[in-house]
Amino acid sequence: MRRKIPGTDVLITFETVARHQSFTRAAAELALTQSAVCRQIAGLEQFLAVPLFNRIKKRISLTDAGQQYAKQVREDLARLERDTLSIMAHQGAGGVLELAVIPTFATRWLIPRLGEFNRTHPEITLNLTTRAEPFMFTDTAFDAAIHFGDPIWPGAVAEYLFGEEMVPVCSPELIAGMGPLEARDLGRLPLLHQSSRPDAWHDWFAMLGIDDIHALRGARYELFGMLVEAARANLGVALVPRFFVLGELESGSLIIPCAHAMTSERGYYLVYPERKSTSAALHTFTQWLLERACRYREHTPCVAAGSEPKEVGERTMPPE
Repeated sequence: MRRKIPGTDVLITFETVARHQSFTRAAAELALTQSAVCRQIAGLEQFLAVPLFNRIKKRISLTDAGQQYAKQVREDLARLERDTLSIMAHQGAGGVLELAVIPTFATRWLIPRLGEFNRTHPEITLNLTTRAEPFMFTDTAFDAAIHFGDPIWPGAVAEYLFGEEMVPVCSPELIAGMGPLEARDLGRLPLLHQSSRPDAWHDWFAMLGIDDIHALRGARYELFGMLVEAARANLGVALVPRFFVLGELESGSLIIPCAHAMTSERGYYLVYPERKSTSAALHTFTQWLLERACRYREHTPCVAAGSEPKEVGERTMPPE
């Protein structure tokens, strides 16, 4: 049975007109005449029996139905293009994995290790897109996601990677001449916060039995990467996962001013929909990632999930 779907060329024309809100600019991008573009849009509206554009004098705008259809068509065209480029690039072998990642986890832990994966599995291309909050896999093109929190994701398999150890860090210049600092002393310094964890400093002080410090004051930053750079710029003391700052601690651009660490009960997980469990490319990446995470845990025992908060020294733990 013939599918009731407009031609791909017509949908590309519609998406272009919808994006520009202009027949003229769309025609220029597509290397078509304006009349040809108008005919294609009129034909599409006739095919759908639904007006997609409001036409007021020489200006156009999307109708409500047109806005919804444009969003769906744009996503479908992008998915079709990704699939086409994938099979062209790999000549039918291997594949492309679309991975949603937490921004700083990707830049500070995952990407530095991807060189090995690319060398051993050149047939698989891994595309990374940042997503900080959980989502429904059915509503996206993602094959898997790196998630921080609990191992609960509807309709998905969760593979544990490792836990998280939060440590205070600052630039050496910020505390130059102050001598050894106690936990309470940090309360007199500017405290830097990560927006999605506004209670982190409060919990850190509470862990040490300190409840008379206004721990919510201070600047907030959306990403841990911003928090790290703010600490390097002498703007204050940041509370961050230790593995995010291993390089800075090694180089000395950041130091741990007070050797108390807070271990989170939550952890990092690779999650993927159950229907993807038979994907050969995803299975290969999952096995590699779990092995790398296991090696990291073995050399950094303080990141094990569920362990009690503990006091640690200032030395930098090795990344592997």
